[in-house]
This record gives sequence, structure tokens and C-alpha cells, in this order.
Amino acid sequence: MRAIRRFTVRTVLPGELAALGELVQNLRWSWHPETMDLFAEVDPVVWERVGHDPVALLGAVEADRLRELAGDRRFLRRLADAADDLHEYMTAPRWYQTLSGVPRAIAYFSPEYGIAAALPQYSGGLGILAGDHLKAASDLGVPILAVGLLYRHGYFTQSLSPEGWQLEHYPSLDPGGLPLTLLKEADGTPARVRIELPEQRVMHAQIWVARVGRVPLLLLDSDVADNDTAARDVTDRLYGGGTDHRLLQELLLGVGGVRAIRAYCRIAGHEEPEVFHTNEGHAGFLGLERIRELTEARLSFDEALEAVRAGTVFTTHTPVPAGIDRFPADMIARQFGGGNAWPTVPVDRILALGAEPGAAEGDKAVFNMAVMGMRLAQRVNGVSELHGEVSREMFQGLWPGFDVAEVPIGSITNGVHAPTWVGREIMELAGRELPSLVERAQGWEGVQKISDADIWEIRRKLRARLVEAARVRLRKSWRDRGASQAELGWIDDVLDPDVLTIGFARRVPSYKRLTLMLSDPDRLRRILLHPERPVQIVIAGKAHPADEGGKKLIQQIVGFADAEDVRHRIVFLPDYDMALGQLLVQGCDVWMNNPLRPLEACGTSGMKAALNGGLNLSIRDGWWDEWYDGTNGWAIPTADGVADPERRDELEAAGLYDLIEHEVADRFYDRAGDGPPRRWMEMVKHTLTSLGPKVLAGRMLRDYVTELYAPAARSAGALAADGYAAARHFAAWKLRVSGAWPGVRVEHVETGGVGDTPQLGATLDLRATIALGELEASDVRVQAAYGRVGAHDELEQPEYTDLSVETVCDDGTAYFTGAVPLSRTGSFGYTVRVVPSHPLMASPAELGLIAVPEEPAGMTNGTLR
Repeated sequence: MRAIRRFTVRTVLPGELAALGELVQNLRWSWHPETMDLFAEVDPVVWERVGHDPVALLGAVEADRLRELAGDRRFLRRLADAADDLHEYMTAPRWYQTLSGVPRAIAYFSPEYGIAAALPQYSGGLGILAGDHLKAASDLGVPILAVGLLYRHGYFTQSLSPEGWQLEHYPSLDPGGLPLTLLKEADGTPARVRIELPEQRVMHAQIWVARVGRVPLLLLDSDVADNDTAARDVTDRLYGGGTDHRLLQELLLGVGGVRAIRAYCRIAGHEEPEVFHTNEGHAGFLGLERIRELTEARLSFDEALEAVRAGTVFTTHTPVPAGIDRFPADMIARQFGGGNAWPTVPVDRILALGAEPGAAEGDKAVFNMAVMGMRLAQRVNGVSELHGEVSREMFQGLWPGFDVAEVPIGSITNGVHAPTWVGREIMELAGRELPSLVERAQGWEGVQKISDADIWEIRRKLRARLVEAARVRLRKSWRDRGASQAELGWIDDVLDPDVLTIGFARRVPSYKRLTLMLSDPDRLRRILLHPERPVQIVIAGKAHPADEGGKKLIQQIVGFADAEDVRHRIVFLPDYDMALGQLLVQGCDVWMNNPLRPLEACGTSGMKAALNGGLNLSIRDGWWDEWYDGTNGWAIPTADGVADPERRDELEAAGLYDLIEHEVADRFYDRAGDGPPRRWMEMVKHTLTSLGPKVLAGRMLRDYVTELYAPAARSAGALAADGYAAARHFAAWKLRVSGAWPGVRVEHVETGGVGDTPQLGATLDLRATIALGELEASDVRVQAAYGRVGAHDELEQPEYTDLSVETVCDDGTAYFTGAVPLSRTGSFGYTVRVVPSHPLMASPAELGLIAVPEEPAGMTNGTLR
């Protein structure tokens, strides 16, 4: 018989051990080894049995053992020290508290969070990045209040069929068995949020709170008795179900998330957020909920929109349109229109926010969540420099008339949380030899002073740990596939702690090319089985349950790895999760990544490997395109211009094989006697020195604070002052300028000052005649754009200079003058443009309005001398 419901009975701790419960409930333990050591001491046998899960430990340890510990003075002293350390961590001022002009609180929304394997609420890189974001915020004292959903079945656990086909399993998660507490009102009843649905339905959700160090993480849970079956299932699993299910999840995350924040701030006395950060488009509806709040407080829709935009940051994570959530517009109309409409938020304005640019007038058949997110945010960023470039091209249609370089999408390259991902031995070595590096993320050049032997010894220890764990996981996988214990003796010799180890682990969409390494199976065999320079590869990854193509790729790699001649050198380890990820990035010598460029937005696993002394072997995509310097790893050659995908794969695979055979393996095995490989260690040290300070999540958080959060708080504060007077003015100004813009024209441009033969260092004088129509000169900014010109008279990477108003006539004509420096030789050109101008604009492209000459005006071609 099966139980109809599952729940966890928690132990009652003796009073002397009360602090143990406090330590368990704060997820700081997931990146604090000393606290984990204390948990292990509670009961070492049970600790191993529960997979190092502190909550499970307290549910499984015997009462007699707890009574014994309550009388153990040595343990109680250690417990008191750990509790004092946590209190100091939670309350002492940190980096953020030294700043001025920063927001009092920031709301951070994400559909998934990878905090620890014991809280399985993530599927891949987006969630792991969100988890590292919160941990780094906690370490730096950044006052983030995070919001997500609590999935009762997580994402899924993965196993393999006898034929190597991915199988998904959805274990039930009991919140009582997770490091969570239920948010309750003063009277002890659970705090709830509610969302009205069409056909007079209502979705209720309760709020679970996870403590991620100093950061509260609110997780909304729709599995409550007041809901009908469909509403209860909204938070059943991550990225499950169809379009209707996904829409309800995103409504709960965005709209419900804002309401959860209001409830938490009221109950816990937390500061209300000044800035709202949307991590990808899944949470985009939060902007609509904030508009509803403000319009019910007597602002118009346009006024509320400006107030909301000013304080919103939107981060896009996908470089491909197929990765964006898009809903049929009629679904959105049903949710926000008819009998379910918000009286102060017209449904046609909502639909316009999500309408894709370039659609025919009146055609709003598709509602694009990323497009809405960008229209609701004054500040938008990608997650690497290359991804920023790709995003500007991808979303250029939102800012028509502007060059790609001026599309207001910036970039902040992702980082990783070192205490979570770096092997303990490496952290301890750094703490002994380079304490400033651990404490202040400075002094990375000191890595050069550490002996090669010390680093090499730790690298072998981490590699051996991976080999041991891989054998355990592989044995379990084969047993799950139906093999008997008697058939599995060969697993005792799988992998070798002294062999060059390459790691490849990630989600398995087609563009990440899991099977590129199989392009020439015979050559791969020769690489793996080389008699003097063998190579071993450890692979892991999950395909989305609905991705049959991804599952076929896994089956292909498993089929190759099952072959008797190579199965000791290449393994696929099922159920890729944070625990396996930590083993891999710590234990592998080389991290391999071969996506189709430029489809990897960032890709942070290689950063984690680098911090552990691993070297990257990657296509120049995402972060690696930005920070590869020629000596801190290897760049797989790309065949970007080859249109035939099979031919491209063939060429890039050949480049991959060549590097492994002739560069990577040669350098790893180039040793004098039993000592470490000198040239390899030079690359390891250079990698740590050059990449260490860049790839840290602390660097990433500092960038977010200074480049996005603080400016957004200033903008939001300016618009909210004096009862939102500035928001009212700014909205009215935008409406006026947008309505009058058809009357703005560049009518004529006169030049002078350079004579017949322009020479380097001369100055070109400009006088532009501008028709302002109904606008004032102060409403616009007139600029000269100038620089090198291409074959079709296009300006290449132009520079800009503002022209000054000279005269404004009664008929609306104005004259602007200025000078262009002839600062480069060669083909040179210029033009004049007019853009809106207002102190509250974050970018000249913000309104998507621009006026340029109908014909190239005053183009100067030829060579400057």
C-alpha cells in the first residue's frame, strides 16, 4: 500500500542543543565547512546515510544520541562557537554597509534557485546563478529579498534504462523535511496571497521562507486546501505542464511574488524594496502588479509605468528567441480582461507591453515575456559581453532607428560563489598562504608564490575523490539499469586518479552539442586509450523531459561509454545535481565546453573549474570569449561562417581532437621524473591569477550594485518624491514628445572650416536646421555622429558630439551649431540626428524615437591627410 500523504516528523532538540536547530535552518551551512563538520559530529554514520543533509540528520538521529550530546561539554562549546559565528555573520556590517546612496532593499525574482542539493529547486544554470547571487549578496551584506516558487516535486531525478534512455522520476518533497519555515500572521495562521483567475476561480498560495545567510528567500506554494486541483498543481514541478500551467506559474511568481513581499515586509518588519530585479522573463508580471498598486493609489497607467520602470532591472539569459516564454495573446486577455480585469489597468495596455516589435499594426497574437520585461525596466543587461552584443541585435526592434551599439542593453558577466564551488583543500591552502585573497578577493598575484608541489598534490586528491564518487554513482546506475552485482566487478577499475581527466556537464539542449566529441569515434578511442598519454572523460547532464532530441544525444553518449574497450575511460553519470557538479568542477583537470557560438549566454561551470585549478578547453562563447587570453586555457577553433551544420561540427570536432592530442595531453604528461608538470602548473597558476578576481560572484554583485541597483534606486526615488510628482511630469512629457515627434525633422546641414582638403587635426564646423514642430529646443538633443565610413556609407563605431542651440524661430525652426574634430585618417563621414532629451532618461534610445536626414547630409568622403 502507498501512503496518501507524506510528511516529516522533526525531532525535539534538548534545550542545550537549541542552537543546532538555528544552524540547520540557515543555509549558510551549505558554504561553511566548519558548520558541516559540527553536523557530522552529531552522528557520523547517520550523516553519511542522509547524504550530508542537516535537516534529514535531525530527523534521523536517535534521541539517546541527542541526550548524550546535550551533556557533552566539548560539543556544546563547539556548538556555541558556531552559533556565535553565525550571529556575527548575520549582524556585522559588511561591504554594502560602507556605501552611501544605495537602496535600502532589493527584490530579486527568479523561477529557480540552486542553493544546495538538500533544497532541489533548480534545473540548471539559471537557478545555480540565482543561488550564487543570493550567497554573494549575503556575504557582501547586500539587502536582497528573494522570491521564487516551491516545487513539490522539484525538477526531476534522472536514471537510465537498460538501453541508455533517460528516465525521469518526480519524488515528493515535504517542506517539513526541508530547511524552510512557514510565514505566519501574528495570530499563528499561515500568511497567504491570492490571485484571481478567469471564471471566478482563485489561486491561493502560502509562503515558505528559506534563510540564505542574511538573505530571506520567499517560496510560494499553491498546494493548499483552499485551491481546486488545477491550482494546487501549479507548483507541482519546475518547468512542467503545458502553456496554461506555465502561465499560472508565472502569474504566481510575478503577481503573487510582489504580494508575498508585501506580506513578509509587514509581518517581519523588513524594509520595502526600492529596486526590483527580474531574473529572466518568467517573473515579468511583477511589473504589472506594481502598476496595479500605483494606479489604485491614484496614478494614471502611464505615470505608474514610469515609476515602475525607473526602479526595475531586467536580466536576460537567453541568446535565442526559442528560449523566451511566449503566450497566445488571447490567454493574456482572458487573464487580465473581461470579468477578471483590473479596473485601473486596461488589458489593451498590458497586451501592448508584450507585443513583439515588427508585428503588423493591431496584430498582438503573441505575448512575449522578455519583450514585456524590457518595456517594464529602465535598465536591461545580458550576462556576458558577447551575450550583451547578441541581445542588442536580437531586441533591436524595440528601439527602431538606433544602431545596434546604442540599443540600451548592457552586460554584467556572471560570476560564481567560490565558497560553494571551490574544494575545501584549495580554500584552506589559500587561507594559509594568501589570507587577503580569501578575505578581500585581492592578492591573486600571490598564487605564483605557492609551490607547484602543493597545488599538484591537492589536484590529485580532488581527482581521486571524483574517481571514487564516480565509481559509486556508476555502480548504482548499472544496478538501476538491471545489472547484477556479479557483473560489475569492472567498475572497481573505472577511471584512474593519475590520468588526465576532462569534465563535460551541463543541460542537454542541442546547441550545447553533447555528442560533438563522438564526431569521429575511432579518433576518440585512440585519444582515450593512448598508451603513454591516456585521457578520461566524465560526463553528466539532463535533457528536458519533453526534449526527445536531447534524450537521444544522451543515449548516444551512453552507448559509446558502455563499450567494453573504453568504459574504464569514459563515463556518463546520471542525475546531475549540485553535489555531482561540485565533485566535477573540483576533480577535473580540464573543463570542456563546445556550444554553437554564440548561443551560450555565459556558462559558469568553467569558472568554477578555473577556481579549482582546472583549465578550460572551450569554444570562445559566453564568458570565455571575454576572458580567454591565449595562455589561461585553450580555445577550440570555431567555423562560424560554415552554413552546413554537419560540416561545421566536423571542423570544430577536428579542432577539439587536435587540441586534446597535441596540446592538452602533451602538456599534462610533460614531466621531469615524479614531479608535477612544470608547463601545466604555469598555466594553472596563470589561470588562477588572471581569472580568479574576475569570475567571483562577489565581483558580479558589486557590478550589479554600482551599475544597476544604485542608479535604479536613485531614479525610482526621484520619480516617487513629492507624491510621484516627477513621475507625473515625466509621463506627461513622454506622451507630449511621442505625439509631436512626427513633426521633428533634420531639414538642412551646412559645413565649413576645413577647406577643400580636410586634414587630420582640423575641425569641421556644423550648422543644422531642425524643424521642432510643437516641441521646445529643451525637449531634444541634436548630435553630430561621425567617424570612419564603410563601403555603403555606414558609420562604423561612430562617436557623438552635442550641438548647441543657436536660434529658435517663431515657426518652430531651430538652428544648432557645433564642431566635429577630424581625429582619424582615412574615409570619414558624419551625419546629424535628433533624439528626445530629459534628465530622467537612462538612455537616448529610451523612447525609441530618432530623426535623421532623409538623405545623407554633407557626407565627406575621401582620405584625411
